[in-house]
Amino acid sequence: MKRNLKELQEESISIIRETVSNSHKPVVLFSIGKDSTVLLDLFKKAFYPLDIPVKFLHIDTGWKFSEMIKFKFQIAKKYNIDLETYQNKKDFKRVNPFHDSNYTDLMKTKALKDALDTQKYDFVFGGARRDEEGSRSKEKILSHRSNFHTWTPENQRLEPWNLFNYEKKDNESFRVFPLSNWTEINIWEYIKDSNLKVVPLYFAKERKVVIKNNEYFLYDDKRFVLSPNDEVQKLKIRFRTLGCYPLTAGIESNADTVDKIIREVKKSKNSERAGRKIDLDKIGSMELKKRDGYF
Repeated sequence: MKRNLKELQEESISIIRETVSNSHKPVVLFSIGKDSTVLLDLFKKAFYPLDIPVKFLHIDTGWKFSEMIKFKFQIAKKYNIDLETYQNKKDFKRVNPFHDSNYTDLMKTKALKDALDTQKYDFVFGGARRDEEGSRSKEKILSHRSNFHTWTPENQRLEPWNLFNYEKKDNESFRVFPLSNWTEINIWEYIKDSNLKVVPLYFAKERKVVIKNNEYFLYDDKRFVLSPNDEVQKLKIRFRTLGCYPLTAGIESNADTVDKIIREVKKSKNSERAGRKIDLDKIGSMELKKRDGYF
């Protein structure tokens, strides 16, 4: 059944309030993307007129798009949030997303689990949606995790009528996904209705790119080491999803407004995350990454 935006907002705000009230030390993962920005705005509405009483956490891989980093500081100031940034400094200098297959495991999954262990967060909010890709489609709103942050199907609970079981053992935790039932179009409709600012990379613009295997990678800055066969050229592209820039491909597009993006998404036959290289990594598929605690 198709649900309208008002119903989705009310559901998400209810999940946020109820979960925070049942938690000891909650935290919100903030990736800087459009879904994280919508989730942040919903947190603001959930506790208005008070300040948001929950800390936000950003896992810094050192390889985010430069425009994302700039936006992170802008939005943290605008919403007056307590934003913690954590990085796996031990492995940062020795792994590289261009050629290290264990980059995601070390700089994202391990870093996240280390950050959660250090601060002993018990309920961890994220902006994942079921329509993004297969491993997310069967995820619960309240996702149980072991004391090692791993996901197992037998430990997931039923959620009839959005009734949640918050009971857990010491050192166990939950990942919480208030946007589970939203779609990509819902996200953009909310951005339009709320006049939200998001990272400019979502909008089509002429940008410097390197084409590899018929995919468009942004030549973001000097961190991008060109190979002898690489050619930098200018094309009008945008990004449907944002991650670490060497692992995130853009799409050719003329959608430079929210209305144009909504029309483009409605016509698209490709997955939103088709440009995310880690999703296609056979060494660790998204299903395996989820089981290990990636999201």
